[in-house]
Amino acid sequence: MNVFVLTGAGVSAESGLGTFRDKDGLWARFDPMKLATPEAFARDPRTVHAFYNMRRRNLLAATPNEAHQALARLEHALAERGGSLFLCTQNIDDLHEQAGSRHVVHMHGELLKTRCIACDAVTGWREDLTVDTACPHCRRAGRLRPHVVWFGEMPLFMDEIYGALGRADLFVAIGTSGSVYPAAGFVAEARANGIRTCELNLEPSDNAALFDDARYGPAGVVVPAWTAIVMA
Repeated sequence: MNVFVLTGAGVSAESGLGTFRDKDGLWARFDPMKLATPEAFARDPRTVHAFYNMRRRNLLAATPNEAHQALARLEHALAERGGSLFLCTQNIDDLHEQAGSRHVVHMHGELLKTRCIACDAVTGWREDLTVDTACPHCRRAGRLRPHVVWFGEMPLFMDEIYGALGRADLFVAIGTSGSVYPAAGFVAEARANGIRTCELNLEPSDNAALFDDARYGPAGVVVPAWTAIVMA
């Protein structure tokens, strides 16, 4: 069996990382147009860096929860049986990797990496960034930005993602709002390819009607229960 799993902010919420579109989410408290666009970074890089420095420190203090660990176990179990787990995440944290997942596709980038807008080099990064930080590769200062996909930018690895979606036997969305495209369109793509679909979420997403099956509750409870069924 080849399983395509899409994860969103809901899978990391129990690890203490904020969601985005809930009533108490990050975008209810902060204006994304001032913090998560190329234009915002060009206009006020200090404020953008301060926001992502806060998020980076929050991530460095976080640990994987039961949902992350269950998906890592599922990847291993499917591989042992000749199958595969394609784990595509909208999250910019590394909690899937910390839990033991070996192959994670970050379509929205990674918070613990930086990208230089002068030389395009991507570098692992765990410290704060400032407008004075120099790129380790080209040595130019003030050109580093978080390696994350901002509003108005194209998500990463889309050819690889659609290729994996076309080869899947099952599509599963976990902890997603169903409102952010192109990820919100994956379930329709799966259905068009005749692939069964399942939603695991705290509550129904915006596109919940498109799923063949659904299980609702905290990710740390629902995801391990579902993976146990699949592995059995």
